Parts: sequence; C-alpha cells; structure tokens
Amino acid sequence: MPFYEKGAVRIRYEESGSGFPLLLIPGGGLNSTISGLVRGGPFNAIEEFKGEYRCIVSDLRNANGGESSGPLEIDRPWDSYTDDHLGLIDHLGIDRFMVMGFCIGGPFIWNLLERAPGRIVAAVLAQPSGFRKEMPDLFYENNITGWGPELVKRRPDITMEMVGRFLTRMYRTNADFVFTVTRDFVRNCRTPLLILPDDIPAHPYAVAMETAMLAPMAEVSMFPWKEPAERIPVAVRQIRSFLRAHRAT
Repeated sequence: MPFYEKGAVRIRYEESGSGFPLLLIPGGGLNSTISGLVRGGPFNAIEEFKGEYRCIVSDLRNANGGESSGPLEIDRPWDSYTDDHLGLIDHLGIDRFMVMGFCIGGPFIWNLLERAPGRIVAAVLAQPSGFRKEMPDLFYENNITGWGPELVKRRPDITMEMVGRFLTRMYRTNADFVFTVTRDFVRNCRTPLLILPDDIPAHPYAVAMETAMLAPMAEVSMFPWKEPAERIPVAVRQIRSFLRAHRAT
C-alpha cells in the first residue's frame, strides 16, 4: 500500500503491470478512489490493460472512502489535484505517459494537457464530466451533500463554509464547457484523444462531442457504448487499439 508524500499531501496509489506508463483516473467525482475504478466503472481498466502497460492509479486527495489526504486549496481546486497527479508521476520517475480518465477524469485530463504539454502521449476520456447549462449547479449540489459532510466529520481543520468556497471556485467560478480549459485550448490541442461519450446529467453528450469536434487529433467511440452491456468489450477493443497506435517505445 504505497504512498506518495509531498509536504502535507499524502497520496495512496497502486501500480499494476509493466510497459509504457498509463495513468488511470477513476470516476466518482470528488470521491474518486482506486476501489471505485475496480468495482464501480463500466469495466475494470486495471485488469484490462495491466498486461501491456504500467498502470498507475490513486485515491483522489480527500476522497471519502479513500486514503489520500491533503489541504483543501480553496483558490486552486483543479490545480491542486493536478499537482497530485503530476507529483505522483514525477515520484515514480516517469517522463512521458498516457492517461485514461472516467467522469471527473475528463476535466483532470484537460488540465494535465494544459499543465504538462509534451508529456502526455495520448489520452482517453471515458464518459467525461462537463458543464450542462440547464443544470448549472449540479456538481456543486452533488458535492455539497455527497462529499463535504463526510469530509468535515473526519477533518476538524475543514468546515462546511470552506467546502462551499472550494466547490464555488471549482464549479461555479468558471462554469462552462469542461471547467478546466477553454475551447481555444481544445481547438489547438495536438495530443491524440479518444472520447467515449455518455449522456447522463453529469456527463453531457453535447460537451463530449463538442470536444471531439474541436480537437484536431480526436477520435470518438460509438454511442451508446455501455448499453447494451455487450457493447462494452467492443469499446475496450477500440481503446486498446488506440493506445497501441500511439504509445511511445
């Protein structure tokens, strides 16, 4: 059960398999955990890809049900999580890598692409989160009830007032598109991308497809790809082919 530590930040992570590094970002919003990737996703990405890749996955900082912890950086919520992802990659001695993220992993991947240009060889965004204008407070409300109260119970240094300011900065201050980058950034992104859209309130189809249309190196999966369940192996085959086509040696 290894940990990466930097100052007050302590990140629980796991590695599986060998080969070119593949960072996996579980879904689950701010409760994104390793166990969620294994048991809560549409497929077990570790089991699917550890035979070819050095799979790296971590509990998100301060996720309920996880073992990672650190300060609540109210003025830079998205960047604080990206600090943890890049810090872990650096801790493991990795320069270039690929990344696959589910749900909240979509905004995280866009932030990684902006923060670490040239290091990400290719990226897979599965059922990515995005801003839905007809439900502008969806993520704030989900997290103020489904994440904040349990965090405050176990962290006496954090209050619900702090949680509210953190979530406001994260989901209300730049409430548009994919939260972390602009359309101009996506339009100029030259990293190969594979996008697997979803269409539930937190994973708007329109935003996923807009990124696929804007990004010049983007590919898109069939839709729907999770229903019926017999389609999931087809989507996994597409992910596998995409990663093989773009991985560095």
